Amino acid sequence: MIKITIKDNLLYINDRINEAKTKSGRKDNVELIAVTKTVDVDIIKEAIAAGVTDIGENKVQELEKKIPLLGNSVNYHMIGYLQSNKVKYIINEVKLIHSLDRLSLAKEIDKRAKEHNMVVNTLLQINIAEEETKFGLKSSEVIPFIEEIQKFTNLRIKGLMTIAPFTDDKKLLRNVFKTMVNFKKDITIRKYENVSMDYLSMGMTNDYEIAVEEGANLIRIGTGIFGSRNY
Repeated sequence: MIKITIKDNLLYINDRINEAKTKSGRKDNVELIAVTKTVDVDIIKEAIAAGVTDIGENKVQELEKKIPLLGNSVNYHMIGYLQSNKVKYIINEVKLIHSLDRLSLAKEIDKRAKEHNMVVNTLLQINIAEEETKFGLKSSEVIPFIEEIQKFTNLRIKGLMTIAPFTDDKKLLRNVFKTMVNFKKDITIRKYENVSMDYLSMGMTNDYEIAVEEGANLIRIGTGIFGSRNY
């Protein structure tokens, strides 16, 4: 029996990304974030050796454990729900916080960033499908939220993030991703201070090809790289 390795999985995913880009006529870069929830450090190191440059964690506790062991061999992303009281532990460790979704969190990020004399890059998390089980701003809340956080000087919005419904309904998935693209266009036109639409973080193991076809340039994949895990 031929053993499928992490390197094999990454090659397969990158092939699918390139096919999706070709299908949609894209020439720009799509960045892959390996989601390392519950993944042992030795396995993560194997992924890094195979070309992974960025990893995403859902919990601050896991990031805190892994950063000392992985050091600067990889970029860190906070992709899960972030409690305000945990911001101080990761503020100067992560490249990007993907899950900004409320004013209290923005206030805490800005406060801690000031303490470190730094600017923190974030993405707005939008719950496009308004699923009760998911966090994120409702569509109607996005523009008022951006306008409200203009007062924060040490926080930058660098784009948008969403978690699409877990479904085989490709039409529904495309509609979710198209709505995100429309938000990106609308926000860009408004030319807000401290806001740029550099990133669309959308697409996971079950839907990343559709996400890339529709415009994602950050995709977050765990199972497709590391296999199924018990949470």
